[in-house]
Amino acid sequence: MNAQKGFTLIELMIVVAIIGILAAIAIPAYQTYIAKSQASAGLAEISGVKTGYESLVSEGTEITALKQIGLPAVSSARCSALSATTFDDATGAADDAIVCELAGSPKVLGKFIAWNRAATGVWTCTSDLDAEFLPKGCVAGTPDTGAVTAL
Repeated sequence: MNAQKGFTLIELMIVVAIIGILAAIAIPAYQTYIAKSQASAGLAEISGVKTGYESLVSEGTEITALKQIGLPAVSSARCSALSATTFDDATGAADDAIVCELAGSPKVLGKFIAWNRAATGVWTCTSDLDAEFLPKGCVAGTPDTGAVTAL
């Protein structure tokens, strides 16, 4: 008698079912991971210009262009729109001082992440992102521990 070699139809169907179950679990987790990384990248992009913003506050210079604080363009791969608002001349405070409108996956597309500056020089992060996508460096209303204060 010749021995048959290979897989039966049932065995192949079981393998396909297992792969389907694993994909159903892995794809949403991967999409969440991508959205978190895009939000973190947007925050990192605007965090680097806080020093330039502080410099203008200490000089009392009004912000008229993004390049004054170190942003080379009005958009990037991470932020579909970048903006900076000028500060109160008396206190240096500014709501939405530096803002990034996020680009990327549908979970973050069109949402914003922003740094606000209090009169004391403490920076706080605000965002309209869902809590699960907020970067660790941005919990709305929590001061940035590495704040640069104006003298």
